[in-house]
Amino acid sequence: MSGDHLLAHRHGDRTGELAGGGAVLDFSVNLAPAAPPLSELSFSSIPLAAYPSMDGRGVRDFYAARFGLDPECVLATNGAIEAIYLLPRALGLKRVLVPQPSFFDYGRACRLASAEVVPLALSESGSFAFPGIDALAEALAGCDAMMVGSPNNPTGILIPKELLLALACRFPDKTFIIDEAFIQFTEEFPSNSLMPEIRAFKNIVVIHSLTKFYAIAGLRLGAIVAHPSMIERLYVHKEPWTVNAVAEHAASKLLHCGEYEREVRSIVREGRRQIADGLAGNSAITLHGGAANFFFASVTGGLALDDLVAHLRLRGILVRDCRNFEGIAPVYFRFCIRKTDENRWLIEALNDFAESSRIAKAAVEEAVS
Repeated sequence: MSGDHLLAHRHGDRTGELAGGGAVLDFSVNLAPAAPPLSELSFSSIPLAAYPSMDGRGVRDFYAARFGLDPECVLATNGAIEAIYLLPRALGLKRVLVPQPSFFDYGRACRLASAEVVPLALSESGSFAFPGIDALAEALAGCDAMMVGSPNNPTGILIPKELLLALACRFPDKTFIIDEAFIQFTEEFPSNSLMPEIRAFKNIVVIHSLTKFYAIAGLRLGAIVAHPSMIERLYVHKEPWTVNAVAEHAASKLLHCGEYEREVRSIVREGRRQIADGLAGNSAITLHGGAANFFFASVTGGLALDDLVAHLRLRGILVRDCRNFEGIAPVYFRFCIRKTDENRWLIEALNDFAESSRIAKAAVEEAVS
């Protein structure tokens, strides 16, 4: 059977779509804008002939040491994606509140576990911010769980930590699954993360990924961080040996990447400001989000997303066409923050698109008059 159906949601590296070779700037993948900090990783020191640990303890030990967590609160996974699919199945979820738009696999994982997905529509007029506690309480009626990203993908909106804690207190019988794959890119990290709070909340489950912030998507590294009772429950359903020896070894090296982490945050902080300032006068593009290392944006004034995508492709630039996300108009795209010169290239291309669109519109109006 063909695997095309599995890839229909189209996320990941898209550079192969540009024909003709030449330089390509891929703004479609939300990885850190710095070289991975594992350039000196030596495979010769990894015992590839032996089985890795059954429970991925090398990754678990990284989380315990790096984020000050109790090891019994960490379940190592083959990237965040394993966690996303494990949780609805292991917890036997029946009805799950999932925002729209959000990461495709939240809904897919729930449906594969025979759970009903209850959409939570995020308002375009409200810049896709999450509703307050009363509105969320109403939306949660009849649901046994909520699965959301904070920051959310693709909107780049961070959910206030206080709101999530208040929900967990108000609804102790519901499970709140929070995907923090992009949390390390935010200005407030680590104070805005729920990971330090899980000892006090049996109904909060945090999904975390190392692949985005450390730019190692080829190495599937992540974890579920939760109360020990939840971790114990999940182990009953989790497959063994899902974390390989290379991933375990790499995790140990990430403990010594303080300089890299500071560099990434600095690049993202400056890039966020550069892009916001550079597109402030752009009449064709509206920016949303920006809490993490990417922006959610839309074409405005009746302009076509196809025209923008084609315009950028001619300049060797890829962005994430968001038309296959549910719950939004077909005018949205997403792009990551890269280094200064690369951001400048994108800004110039987007501003050129706005100017050429303005000129074309004026010409049409003049011809009609």
